[in-house]
Amino acid sequence: MMNKINVSAVSYLNTKPFLYELEKSAILREINLSKKIPAKVAEDLITGHATIGLVPVAAIPSITNANIITDYGIGSNGEVSSVCIYSQVPIASVETLYLDYQSRTSLELARILLRDYWKLNPELKAAQPGYEFLINDTVAGLIIGDRSLTMKSQFRYCYDLGKAWKEHTGLPFIFACWVTNKILPANFIASFESALQSGIENIATIVKMNQPAFEGIDIDDYLNNKVKFRLTEEMKSGMELFFESIKQPVTI
Repeated sequence: MMNKINVSAVSYLNTKPFLYELEKSAILREINLSKKIPAKVAEDLITGHATIGLVPVAAIPSITNANIITDYGIGSNGEVSSVCIYSQVPIASVETLYLDYQSRTSLELARILLRDYWKLNPELKAAQPGYEFLINDTVAGLIIGDRSLTMKSQFRYCYDLGKAWKEHTGLPFIFACWVTNKILPANFIASFESALQSGIENIATIVKMNQPAFEGIDIDDYLNNKVKFRLTEEMKSGMELFFESIKQPVTI
């Protein structure tokens, strides 16, 4: 009998369709599932604590022998709502931007868009928990995940990075992929992908289960329209352009 495979995933609303089936189907007998922030998922693969991870795409080049094992992931084709820069002034007036500590992909994307799309050069600072309360005057913050979905009413300006990337490049964007750096049995990969697909097919159920925790937010629209779970060839082209655009690491 094959040893259980360690799988590291993210516990955001946009991963609920994947987790729904991974946590309840027969695949659970074959895996040990842990849930962490995106940056920690990538770290798990690099250190060997996980064999499969839902990895922020910016971390893929730093993982030796990284291999994307399914055509499912987290992406957008325009507005995504859960990766946004929030501010009280127009972005051209922002002098300092705090970068969310939870995902390297989002901060790299922010850096690229500031440089190539908005043509701006604010001071970039590494954020610590609670940095949302520092957003005021010319200080802005990049906020991702479920927290971002609840922030729009609190700030005058919201700059959606999925939408900005689409306007800048004409391409969709991939935020995270299922990645391994090991050789896995083909039958396991097929079962794993089948579980992911089944979760996507149950989004209506997932919306009903999670809507009470997101009062006032249309999570049906978010999961069915904003988030793209199937990684198309056009989305992969967007990812390649993103890799090409990362000319140097973010310095903060």
